Amino acid sequence: MRLLIIEDHRAMRDMIANYFRDRGFAADAVGRGEDALAAAATVAYDAVIIDLGLPDMDGMEVLRRLRSEVGIDVPALIVTARDSVRDRISGLDAGADDYVLKPFDITELEARLRAVLRRPGSREELFRLYGDVRFDPASRTASIAGTPLGLTRREVAVLETLVSASGRTVVKDMLEDQLYGFDQAVSGNAVEAAISRLRRKLAAAGSNVRVEAVRGIGYRLRTGERC
Repeated sequence: MRLLIIEDHRAMRDMIANYFRDRGFAADAVGRGEDALAAAATVAYDAVIIDLGLPDMDGMEVLRRLRSEVGIDVPALIVTARDSVRDRISGLDAGADDYVLKPFDITELEARLRAVLRRPGSREELFRLYGDVRFDPASRTASIAGTPLGLTRREVAVLETLVSASGRTVVKDMLEDQLYGFDQAVSGNAVEAAISRLRRKLAAAGSNVRVEAVRGIGYRLRTGERC
């Protein structure tokens, strides 16, 4: 799952991005409205977290343009110090799904994000299933017959992408995109390492799902007899 974080305060921006990266999200973080519009025009995001006090344009305008010009319809959370009722109403009218006041506890922001992702109509409202693997996009967990797999954040990102592909081949570059934000350096063997650990955990759980390499292209899921 990929987040777009729009926050002009660098320390706050990095804190939010790193927190969600540590929990298995891919997070792209920008500090200007124009950068956010450019990113959203080229990358498919699953949710947006936006501050209103941006240096080049008001966050309300950015959100309106994300909805009307870019056409993104994913959940959006406003994070701001503006606490008037008028501002809250304006934010919701601009297309926000929730409104979080600063200062906030980062765990509350995470809880609110998961809540909007579970709402009817959200693309993340349902569990994703492949073979005997059940993946919950909102909680970022995977289980087999009710038993958690205990995946790391990178293993979660890889499994989510492969499960979403429903057996189709996922190219390695796409998997790398899910492991890193666009401002992060990519490690050469990160995908292979995550795949290797994921394979071991699926096998140890007795899953009927296996990760199959497609030579020179990427990876896909296959089902068969339990390991």
